[in-house]
Amino acid sequence: MRLRPLVLVLPLLLLAGADAAVAAEAEVALAGAALPQIPALTMTPTADGGAQWSLSLQVLGAMTLLSVLPALLMCTTGFARILIVLALLRQALGTAGTPSNPILIGLALLLTGFVMQPTFERAWVEGVQPYLDAEMAFADAAPKAADPLRQFMLQQTREQDLLLFAELSGHPDGFSRPEDVPLTVLAAAFLTSELKTAFQIGFLLFVPFVVIDLVVASVLMSLGMMMLSPMMISLPFKLMLFVLVDGWTLVAGSLVRSFG
Repeated sequence: MRLRPLVLVLPLLLLAGADAAVAAEAEVALAGAALPQIPALTMTPTADGGAQWSLSLQVLGAMTLLSVLPALLMCTTGFARILIVLALLRQALGTAGTPSNPILIGLALLLTGFVMQPTFERAWVEGVQPYLDAEMAFADAAPKAADPLRQFMLQQTREQDLLLFAELSGHPDGFSRPEDVPLTVLAAAFLTSELKTAFQIGFLLFVPFVVIDLVVASVLMSLGMMMLSPMMISLPFKLMLFVLVDGWTLVAGSLVRSFG
Protein backbone atom coordinates (compact mmCIF):
# COMPACT_ATOMS: atom_id res chain seq x y z
CA MET A 1 0.00 0.00 0.00
CA ARG A 2 2.90 2.35 0.70
CA LEU A 3 4.37 1.71 -2.76
CA ARG A 4 1.23 2.89 -4.56
CA PRO A 5 1.90 6.65 -4.17
CA LEU A 6 5.46 6.15 -5.42
CA VAL A 7 4.22 4.20 -8.41
CA LEU A 8 1.84 7.01 -9.24
CA VAL A 9 4.39 9.79 -8.77
CA LEU A 10 7.33 8.17 -10.56
CA PRO A 11 5.86 8.45 -14.07
CA LEU A 12 5.06 12.07 -13.44
CA LEU A 13 8.67 12.73 -12.42
CA LEU A 14 9.95 10.94 -15.52
CA LEU A 15 7.65 13.02 -17.73
CA ALA A 16 8.77 16.23 -16.01
CA GLY A 17 12.42 15.26 -16.55
CA ALA A 18 11.77 14.57 -20.21
CA ASP A 19 9.99 17.90 -20.61
CA ALA A 20 12.89 19.68 -18.89
CA ALA A 21 15.38 18.03 -21.22
CA VAL A 22 13.33 19.00 -24.27
CA ALA A 23 13.04 22.57 -22.96
CA ALA A 24 16.81 22.74 -22.36
CA GLU A 25 17.49 21.54 -25.90
CA ALA A 26 15.05 24.16 -27.23
CA GLU A 27 16.80 26.88 -25.25
CA VAL A 28 20.19 25.83 -26.62
CA ALA A 29 18.79 25.84 -30.15
CA LEU A 30 17.26 29.28 -29.67
CA ALA A 31 20.48 30.61 -28.17
CA GLY A 32 22.40 29.31 -31.15
CA ALA A 33 19.93 30.93 -33.51
CA ALA A 34 20.12 34.22 -31.62
CA LEU A 35 23.88 34.48 -31.82
CA PRO A 36 23.80 36.67 -34.96
CA GLN A 37 23.19 40.35 -34.18
CA ILE A 38 19.59 41.55 -34.32
CA PRO A 39 19.21 43.74 -37.44
CA ALA A 40 16.90 46.17 -35.64
CA LEU A 41 19.59 47.07 -33.06
CA THR A 42 22.76 47.53 -35.08
CA MET A 43 25.42 50.19 -35.55
CA THR A 44 27.25 50.46 -38.87
CA PRO A 45 30.56 52.37 -39.10
CA THR A 46 30.67 55.02 -41.80
CA ALA A 47 33.53 56.02 -44.08
CA ASP A 48 34.23 59.27 -42.21
CA GLY A 49 34.77 57.49 -38.88
CA GLY A 50 31.24 58.02 -37.57
CA ALA A 51 28.46 55.55 -36.92
CA GLN A 52 25.09 54.93 -38.54
CA TRP A 53 22.53 53.67 -36.03
CA SER A 54 19.62 51.47 -37.08
CA LEU A 55 16.16 52.95 -37.44
CA SER A 56 14.94 51.27 -34.25
CA LEU A 57 17.67 52.90 -32.17
CA GLN A 58 16.99 56.26 -33.81
CA VAL A 59 13.30 55.97 -32.93
CA LEU A 60 14.23 55.00 -29.36
CA GLY A 61 16.44 58.08 -29.08
CA ALA A 62 13.69 60.31 -30.46
CA MET A 63 11.13 58.93 -28.00
CA THR A 64 13.56 59.45 -25.12
CA LEU A 65 14.08 63.05 -26.21
CA LEU A 66 10.33 63.63 -26.40
CA SER A 67 9.91 62.33 -22.85
CA VAL A 68 12.29 64.97 -21.45
CA LEU A 69 11.03 67.73 -23.74
CA PRO A 70 8.59 69.22 -21.16
CA ALA A 71 11.40 69.51 -18.61
CA LEU A 72 13.64 71.18 -21.19
CA LEU A 73 10.83 73.56 -22.10
CA MET A 74 10.37 74.65 -18.49
CA CYS A 75 14.07 74.91 -17.63
CA THR A 76 15.58 76.55 -20.73
CA THR A 77 12.88 78.92 -22.06
CA GLY A 78 10.78 81.78 -20.74
CA PHE A 79 7.85 79.47 -19.98
CA ALA A 80 8.48 79.36 -16.22
CA ARG A 81 8.50 83.15 -15.80
CA ILE A 82 5.36 83.64 -17.85
CA LEU A 83 3.37 80.88 -16.16
CA ILE A 84 4.31 81.98 -12.63
CA VAL A 85 3.35 85.60 -13.35
CA LEU A 86 -0.01 84.54 -14.78
CA ALA A 87 -0.69 82.32 -11.77
CA LEU A 88 0.19 85.15 -9.36
CA LEU A 89 -2.04 87.51 -11.33
CA ARG A 90 -4.97 85.12 -10.97
CA GLN A 91 -4.33 84.92 -7.24
CA ALA A 92 -4.13 88.70 -6.95
CA LEU A 93 -7.48 89.06 -8.69
CA GLY A 94 -8.98 86.57 -6.26
CA THR A 95 -10.84 84.65 -8.96
CA ALA A 96 -9.85 81.22 -7.56
CA GLY A 97 -9.75 78.80 -10.52
CA THR A 98 -10.68 81.31 -13.23
CA PRO A 99 -8.98 81.29 -15.71
CA SER A 100 -8.40 77.57 -15.34
CA ASN A 101 -4.96 75.96 -15.36
CA PRO A 102 -5.21 74.67 -18.97
CA ILE A 103 -6.03 78.18 -20.19
CA LEU A 104 -3.11 79.71 -18.31
CA ILE A 105 -0.74 77.01 -19.56
CA GLY A 106 -1.96 77.50 -23.14
CA LEU A 107 -1.48 81.27 -22.92
CA ALA A 108 1.98 80.76 -21.40
CA LEU A 109 2.93 78.43 -24.26
CA LEU A 110 1.76 80.93 -26.88
CA LEU A 111 3.65 83.80 -25.26
CA THR A 112 6.71 81.56 -24.93
CA GLY A 113 6.51 80.96 -28.68
CA PHE A 114 6.67 84.71 -29.33
CA VAL A 115 9.63 85.06 -26.97
CA MET A 116 11.61 82.09 -28.24
CA GLN A 117 10.85 82.40 -31.97
CA PRO A 118 14.08 84.26 -32.91
CA THR A 119 16.15 81.81 -30.85
CA PHE A 120 14.53 78.73 -32.38
CA GLU A 121 14.87 80.16 -35.89
CA ARG A 122 18.60 80.69 -35.39
CA ALA A 123 18.98 77.17 -33.98
CA TRP A 124 17.16 75.74 -37.00
CA VAL A 125 19.18 77.67 -39.57
CA GLU A 126 22.58 77.22 -37.94
CA GLY A 127 22.36 73.63 -36.69
CA VAL A 128 19.26 71.59 -37.45
CA GLN A 129 18.83 72.37 -41.13
CA PRO A 130 22.48 71.66 -42.09
CA TYR A 131 22.27 68.35 -40.23
CA LEU A 132 19.06 67.34 -42.00
CA ASP A 133 20.60 68.30 -45.34
CA ALA A 134 23.64 66.10 -44.57
CA GLU A 135 25.89 69.15 -44.74
CA MET A 136 27.10 68.82 -41.16
CA ALA A 137 27.74 65.92 -38.82
CA PHE A 138 25.69 65.56 -35.66
CA ALA A 139 28.72 66.25 -33.44
CA ASP A 140 29.16 69.62 -35.16
CA ALA A 141 25.45 70.45 -35.59
CA ALA A 142 24.46 69.91 -31.94
CA PRO A 143 26.67 72.72 -30.53
CA LYS A 144 25.59 75.03 -33.36
CA ALA A 145 21.92 74.39 -32.58
CA ALA A 146 22.44 74.85 -28.82
CA ASP A 147 24.44 78.08 -29.13
CA PRO A 148 21.42 80.43 -29.68
CA LEU A 149 19.67 78.90 -26.66
CA ARG A 150 22.84 79.30 -24.61
CA GLN A 151 23.05 82.98 -25.55
CA PHE A 152 19.39 83.52 -24.64
CA MET A 153 19.86 81.97 -21.20
CA LEU A 154 23.05 83.96 -20.58
CA GLN A 155 21.24 87.22 -21.34
CA GLN A 156 18.49 86.43 -18.80
CA THR A 157 20.73 85.00 -16.05
CA ARG A 158 21.97 87.09 -13.15
CA GLU A 159 25.68 87.01 -12.49
CA GLN A 160 25.35 86.10 -8.81
CA ASP A 161 23.17 83.12 -9.65
CA LEU A 162 25.68 81.92 -12.23
CA LEU A 163 28.55 82.29 -9.76
CA LEU A 164 26.59 80.35 -7.13
CA PHE A 165 26.02 77.31 -9.33
CA ALA A 166 29.54 77.52 -10.71
CA GLU A 167 30.82 77.24 -7.14
CA LEU A 168 28.46 74.35 -6.43
CA SER A 169 29.78 72.55 -9.52
CA GLY A 170 33.39 72.85 -8.33
CA HIS A 171 34.44 76.10 -10.05
CA PRO A 172 34.67 78.69 -7.25
CA ASP A 173 36.40 81.22 -9.51
CA GLY A 174 33.72 81.00 -12.19
CA PHE A 175 34.43 80.62 -15.88
CA SER A 176 36.70 82.74 -18.03
CA ARG A 177 34.41 82.70 -21.08
CA PRO A 178 30.65 82.27 -21.56
CA GLU A 179 31.37 79.34 -23.88
CA ASP A 180 33.00 77.47 -20.99
CA VAL A 181 29.82 77.40 -18.88
CA PRO A 182 28.28 73.90 -18.93
CA LEU A 183 24.65 73.73 -19.96
CA THR A 184 23.69 72.09 -16.65
CA VAL A 185 25.15 74.98 -14.64
CA LEU A 186 23.67 77.55 -17.00
CA ALA A 187 20.19 75.97 -16.94
CA ALA A 188 20.13 75.89 -13.11
CA ALA A 189 21.26 79.51 -12.84
CA PHE A 190 18.82 80.59 -15.56
CA LEU A 191 15.83 78.93 -13.86
CA THR A 192 16.74 80.50 -10.50
CA SER A 193 16.96 83.93 -12.12
CA GLU A 194 13.61 83.38 -13.83
CA LEU A 195 11.95 82.54 -10.52
CA LYS A 196 13.29 85.73 -8.95
CA THR A 197 12.18 87.86 -11.89
CA ALA A 198 8.73 86.25 -11.92
CA PHE A 199 8.17 87.00 -8.24
CA GLN A 200 9.31 90.60 -8.71
CA ILE A 201 6.78 91.09 -11.50
CA GLY A 202 4.13 89.33 -9.44
CA PHE A 203 4.74 91.70 -6.52
CA LEU A 204 4.17 94.70 -8.77
CA LEU A 205 0.92 93.15 -10.02
CA PHE A 206 -0.27 92.48 -6.47
CA VAL A 207 0.12 96.08 -5.22
CA PRO A 208 -2.96 97.75 -6.86
CA PHE A 209 -5.24 94.84 -5.96
CA VAL A 210 -4.04 94.83 -2.34
CA VAL A 211 -4.80 98.56 -2.16
CA ILE A 212 -8.36 97.88 -3.36
CA ASP A 213 -8.75 95.14 -0.72
CA LEU A 214 -7.51 97.49 2.02
CA VAL A 215 -9.86 100.29 0.97
CA VAL A 216 -12.88 97.99 0.84
CA ALA A 217 -12.00 96.40 4.19
CA SER A 218 -11.62 99.85 5.80
CA VAL A 219 -14.99 101.02 4.44
CA LEU A 220 -16.75 97.89 5.68
CA MET A 221 -15.16 98.25 9.11
CA SER A 222 -16.25 101.88 9.35
CA LEU A 223 -19.82 100.88 8.43
CA GLY A 224 -19.82 98.12 11.04
CA MET A 225 -20.19 95.33 8.48
CA MET A 226 -17.57 93.10 10.07
CA MET A 227 -19.43 89.91 9.18
CA LEU A 228 -19.37 90.69 5.45
CA SER A 229 -16.37 89.31 3.55
CA PRO A 230 -14.29 92.12 1.99
CA MET A 231 -13.35 89.78 -0.88
CA MET A 232 -16.98 89.58 -1.97
CA ILE A 233 -17.14 93.36 -2.36
CA SER A 234 -13.64 94.00 -3.68
CA LEU A 235 -13.74 91.34 -6.40
CA PRO A 236 -16.10 93.27 -8.75
CA PHE A 237 -13.99 96.42 -8.33
CA LYS A 238 -10.77 94.55 -9.11
CA LEU A 239 -12.31 92.97 -12.18
CA MET A 240 -13.67 96.32 -13.34
CA LEU A 241 -10.26 97.98 -12.88
CA PHE A 242 -8.48 95.15 -14.69
CA VAL A 243 -10.88 95.27 -17.63
CA LEU A 244 -10.82 99.09 -17.90
CA VAL A 245 -7.02 99.20 -18.18
CA ASP A 246 -7.07 96.26 -20.66
CA GLY A 247 -5.08 94.22 -18.19
CA TRP A 248 -4.53 91.02 -20.16
CA THR A 249 -3.06 92.92 -23.10
CA LEU A 250 -0.78 94.93 -20.82
CA VAL A 251 0.40 91.86 -18.92
CA ALA A 252 1.02 89.79 -22.06
CA GLY A 253 2.89 92.61 -23.81
CA SER A 254 4.95 93.42 -20.73
CA LEU A 255 5.91 89.78 -20.22
CA VAL A 256 7.13 89.38 -23.79
CA ARG A 257 9.05 92.68 -23.66
CA SER A 258 10.61 91.79 -20.31
CA PHE A 259 12.92 89.35 -22.12
CA GLY A 260 14.39 92.13 -24.21
